[in-house]
Amino acid sequence: MTRAYHLYILKCADKTLYTGITVDVKRRVLEHNSSRFGAKYTRSRRPVKLVFSKKFRSRSKASRQEARIKKLSRAEKLKII
Repeated sequence: MTRAYHLYILKCADKTLYTGITVDVKRRVLEHNSSRFGAKYTRSRRPVKLVFSKKFRSRSKASRQEARIKKLSRAEKLKII
């Protein structure tokens, strides 16, 4: 069985956007909000809110989309959301 990977976008308390991938979106958002395992970027911008999630069949596909989205402008990311 292959794992599903999720591309996700969070909106931080300072209104910035954070993009990442994970196999467990619920756990990852909880980590971003309440533990030292959240990204350094989001630790100082809590609370964060999940605003977008998309499922992929492979890590490589999710990673490629993550890289593509990270290159977009804020306005382009907001259109995706």
